[in-house]
Amino acid sequence: MKLSRVTGIASAMLLALSLSSCGKQEEAQVEKAAADVKASAEAEAKKVADAAKELEAREIAIEGYIYAYPLVTMEITRRYMTNVEQPEGSKAPMGQLMRLRKYPAVDDHTVTAPNADTLYTTAWIDLAKEPWILSLPDMKDRYYLFPMLDAWTNVFQVPGKRTTGTKAQKYAITGPGWSGTLPPGVVEYKSPTDVVFLIGRIYCTGTPEDYKAVHALQDQISIVPLSAWGKAFTPEPGKIDTAIDMKKAPRDQVNALDGAAYFKLFADLLKANPPAAEDAPMLAKLAKIGIVPGQPFDPSKLDPAVAKGIAAAAKPAQDRISVYLKESIATGDSKLENGWLFFQKTGLYGTGYLNRAMITWYGLGANRVGGAVPPTPGGPDFLRTHSGANKSVMPFDRGSFPPVNGFWSITMYDKDYFFVPNPIDRQTVSSRSKFKTNPDGSVDLYVQNESPGKDKEANWLPAPKDEFVLMMRLYWPKDTPPTILNGSWKPPEVRQVP
Repeated sequence: MKLSRVTGIASAMLLALSLSSCGKQEEAQVEKAAADVKASAEAEAKKVADAAKELEAREIAIEGYIYAYPLVTMEITRRYMTNVEQPEGSKAPMGQLMRLRKYPAVDDHTVTAPNADTLYTTAWIDLAKEPWILSLPDMKDRYYLFPMLDAWTNVFQVPGKRTTGTKAQKYAITGPGWSGTLPPGVVEYKSPTDVVFLIGRIYCTGTPEDYKAVHALQDQISIVPLSAWGKAFTPEPGKIDTAIDMKKAPRDQVNALDGAAYFKLFADLLKANPPAAEDAPMLAKLAKIGIVPGQPFDPSKLDPAVAKGIAAAAKPAQDRISVYLKESIATGDSKLENGWLFFQKTGLYGTGYLNRAMITWYGLGANRVGGAVPPTPGGPDFLRTHSGANKSVMPFDRGSFPPVNGFWSITMYDKDYFFVPNPIDRQTVSSRSKFKTNPDGSVDLYVQNESPGKDKEANWLPAPKDEFVLMMRLYWPKDTPPTILNGSWKPPEVRQVP
């Protein structure tokens, strides 16, 4: 009886222990399930937060990419154009003049939208150590202009026939932090950045005689550091950097950079080329993705979601820049007349970052509007592009050629804004062309791939077989009616004909 009682008590104890164990297991399972739900919720919340971070970083990086595009493009172009030991062709070492002796070659893709109206005399200079003095000779009433671009592509000064006359002139180009004494008779032009691109243009008709006359003027142009002023100065040979790609056009090199490489270069460039005061709101945005003036950019130290957003920004930013050529009408940065697009704001951009990037993309080195107006057509209705597969005509009524104080031209480019090879080696028609007139005094310009016939070739501007772009340049447009500046003169439409 006693043994049976003891056995019963033991069984009861075992049952109690078993029930207790089951309860603890169920409790552990519940706790684990709750922990799993919490971890899943936290993971989902992190995923959502990371997606939001990535999206925000991507949008800021797109804006930043557009903002930085001129500065980065100028640097890649500078490297490309100065990577030689001695001046040759369209290139010259830093601090040395490149004197182009003839119009740019048809296969020269150094800069987009080159012209065949003027001979270039250009130089890249670095003002970090000291000012440089530019000497211009008496141009003998010849049209010229010598725009000075800072590293952001703003034209901060434009000596030339329209602005300063054609007599001999001397200018000291000084950096943003420089102060000191200059030689007598030298006018100071202060640059907002240490890097400056001088793009001198002297009008030339292209004849052997005029080439010779312009060459003589080019040879009298000089640029020397302030410390060498009044002394014999022989610049040192340039040093070639084999790491620089000399086969790919600068714009293609810029567009090939991934987001991290692009912004790393941008951050480095900010050290010597400070942003403008009005850029403060943009800089505040860039700081959120690790880009701060004066500091290196290291994407490895960023939140992975932010780094991912930056990496995804390049292509959509490039798309926004390139398409803005057409979108700029709605914003007032351009206007459309008879299928021609007029850029309203070039050379000085303020906070018009997208407009500035677009001008850099299609025509690095654009002048201020008062010096030159470059209308560009996008197509018959601006939604379609022109094609050399079609025959087109541009009719000018008698006496209706572009009204200018300087000269005008119409230049043919392929879809990438480079010259077009053709059998008569003609890239432009201009105020110096000898056109064949109609009986009523009007002139028809033939814009097509194939010759319109020997009797009409004087009026032929050869096009490629596919898409093409025209650019009309009005150097020193008249400021009284009729004038392109207020719309009282409009270029005629480029009409497709059967």
